[in-house]
Amino acid sequence: MMVDEVRLRDVAAADLPILFEQQTDPDAVRMAAFPSRARDAFMAHWTKILDDDAVTRQAVVFDGRLAGYMVCFERAGERLVGYWIGREYWGRGIATRALAAFLDLVPDRPLHARVAKHNLASIRVLEKCGFTVSGEEEAASSAGGDEVEEFIMTLAGTPSA
Repeated sequence: MMVDEVRLRDVAAADLPILFEQQTDPDAVRMAAFPSRARDAFMAHWTKILDDDAVTRQAVVFDGRLAGYMVCFERAGERLVGYWIGREYWGRGIATRALAAFLDLVPDRPLHARVAKHNLASIRVLEKCGFTVSGEEEAASSAGGDEVEEFIMTLAGTPSA
């Protein structure tokens, strides 16, 4: 019997209500320094993501339940990785296992991630998956109007076989 199973699958439109609820959690918004979206804006944003073949997106499933998502997309000529894990799934190694599996699906290198300096758990997830700090930046926080100090983290090299 498998317990604590983490697997990836395609994000489906039916996942969006759960993903919407996860991104409204105030603690998660603070940690990510990224704002939650109103329902209509969230659904419109995800409709674009689901229709964009240039975006790699996978639902993170933990023990048969939707725990969050992983995405890879291009912005300003860089391939970026992002993820969101519902707070009830924090602290169990789910993000690390999901990101490691996701990186096997995404052949592009280098990959970049931006993470708020205060988000130590997410920094650790990225480090465990081979990302290293390659820069720092102050960015306008969409989650409160203040500037947020971010690490730019990079995964170089080739994907694992």
